[in-house]
Amino acid sequence: MKDVAKQRTIALIAHNGAGKTSLAEAMLFYTKVTNRLGSVMDGSSVLDAEPEEIKRKSTINAAFHSLPWKKHQITFVDTAGDENFLNDTKTVLNGVDSAVMVVDAVDGVKVSTEKTWEFTDLYKLPRMIIINKMDRERADFYGTLADINESLGAPQAVPAFLPIGAEATFSGLVSLLTGKAYTYGEGGKVSEGEAPADMAALVAEWKEKMVEAVAEADDALIEKFLEGQEITPEEVNEAFKKEILACKIAPVVPASGLKMIGLQNILDLILNLPSPQDRGARPGRKPGADQAESREPDPAAPFSGLVLKTVADTMGQLSVIRVVSGALTPDSGFYNPKKDQKERFGQLLTLEGKNQKPIDEAGPGDIVAVAKLKNTLTGDTVCDEAAPIVYPAPKSLEPVVSFAVEAKSKGDEEKVFAAINKMLAEDVTLRLTRNDQTKEMILSGMGQVHIDTALEKLKRKYGVEMILKAPKVAYKETIKGKALKVQGKYKKQTGGKGQYGDAVIDLEPLPRGEGFVFEDRIVGGVIPRQFIPAVEKGIVEAMANGVISGNPVVDLKVGLVFGSYHDVDSSEMSFKIAGSLAFKKAFQECKPTILEPVMLLTVTVPDEFMGDVMGDISSRRGKLLGTEAKGKKQIIKAHVPQVEILSYAPTLTSMTGGRGSFSIEFARYDEAPPQIKDKVIAEYKPKDEEA
Repeated sequence: MKDVAKQRTIALIAHNGAGKTSLAEAMLFYTKVTNRLGSVMDGSSVLDAEPEEIKRKSTINAAFHSLPWKKHQITFVDTAGDENFLNDTKTVLNGVDSAVMVVDAVDGVKVSTEKTWEFTDLYKLPRMIIINKMDRERADFYGTLADINESLGAPQAVPAFLPIGAEATFSGLVSLLTGKAYTYGEGGKVSEGEAPADMAALVAEWKEKMVEAVAEADDALIEKFLEGQEITPEEVNEAFKKEILACKIAPVVPASGLKMIGLQNILDLILNLPSPQDRGARPGRKPGADQAESREPDPAAPFSGLVLKTVADTMGQLSVIRVVSGALTPDSGFYNPKKDQKERFGQLLTLEGKNQKPIDEAGPGDIVAVAKLKNTLTGDTVCDEAAPIVYPAPKSLEPVVSFAVEAKSKGDEEKVFAAINKMLAEDVTLRLTRNDQTKEMILSGMGQVHIDTALEKLKRKYGVEMILKAPKVAYKETIKGKALKVQGKYKKQTGGKGQYGDAVIDLEPLPRGEGFVFEDRIVGGVIPRQFIPAVEKGIVEAMANGVISGNPVVDLKVGLVFGSYHDVDSSEMSFKIAGSLAFKKAFQECKPTILEPVMLLTVTVPDEFMGDVMGDISSRRGKLLGTEAKGKKQIIKAHVPQVEILSYAPTLTSMTGGRGSFSIEFARYDEAPPQIKDKVIAEYKPKDEEA
């Protein structure tokens, strides 16, 4: 079993296009894990290997790999930076001990940078920062550093190294701890030497800032600093580690992944990030109880782990597990306390990007995979049945776009939806629901790209295709007035036994949300008891299909007050039709109207966009409910008709530069304005009905 103190389990996080995956490919090549330098741009990446990733030249699925460095093992997760796939990033961050944020030296902090940083705050992950692409035109290390501290907040970004040169002249780094210069040549080959003379004053200035920042971890050190005493590199390094672990400091290193500049320094700095031992026991609870429970990252402790990801394909299901405590071996099993199920598996696999390799054992800090678990999904805890524990599962981000979907080819419906259900196990932000009123299947996701990618996977993995359409709005009908003693008479004579039913009803509205009430007010037996339920059934069926727009009718009361019957020709069917005829006639006399669904829209945006967003909401017939400050952001709540926000996601992205987020949930039904009412009624084409 490996020494847990020499294990580092990290996540590489960044906004899309920051060069995170290229940097990871360079580290694999530099440590001789791979024999060639993989490239995202030409599709040879070990990590971005799915066809959809190669097509978009962007990480979609979290990829896992390990590399050795100075007798340590660094297990890392290359995460998605595209907002359409950030839930995957949020989920896997729950299974690492620290995060390495990659920021573009040209573009600086972007929306996804802020969002992934918030995820690391959620899990209280220690961090370090790589300012990448220092070789590019307009690269600005110090400007980017200021942007990071201004935009992201704690932990404070503190340089551990300064760049030698910039743009085309970027050639190496100077350590603020030792004063040594590291100059990089072809293939990442590094030479150590003295710092350039013209950087002496700059190095001295930033070294003092670094020492001041890290000295705060230790009262004795801050005293020495204030008294002007010399603080040794060893003391600074130990203080650095404490501040990193306490999430007070994030050390910063400049680099160029494509030119392989800074790799040695990055790998050395990663060793200052915490091991599983440094992070300590992971909190959880006893299954089925509120009693707290925890596990130390000890190989001798009972086994426990977290399922970080599920990968589904035509060959079965692969579950990716972070080992928290104990040891895991092939041809064994574990217990899923959430499902109260035992699971068995064969091979134990380590993940190497798109490849897998069998291993004999895994311990705390390792991320491994097992195949064909029957009942275990992403977010589940797996453990020793004799020592059960449940770890908190990350809450998934809520979908923001929805489409009605149907099979492209008739007859493929069963095959299509079976394939989608397999994908739902892999991607928890995809949601498939059925709208009972519109009879549509609704596929929801994190954005247009997310949905498009899901359909591409469906076609590639399962050979099925789907069509996307805008979902229908589930309008309803109701009334605003009363109608008394409205008759519905059904009489038909065809030679032989005829049909006769006669029902007279009162119709009136009910308060919103009250549904339907049927009152039997028949006296004197003018309608026999056995036919009265048939009248109600006819009315209920007419309500389901609507009268003026084909949408269900709600919130009214019907009183059956009079009628007549024929000893021979009356039947349940004739009274059912009579009830339907009376209802439709009365409905038209009661000021019928259309109800539209109104949603609770919750928008989170930076302060500077608040006015624009509130103005846009008002233009969508929205009613503002209030705002609430949350740090540098504002949370705006409003009631907005559903029809006005069917495609809200791209609008909000455009207004806020992608820095806004939102959620939608059903609130209530309100009367639609005349223009909406007229449009819904005009679009209705009633089906031919037999009289």
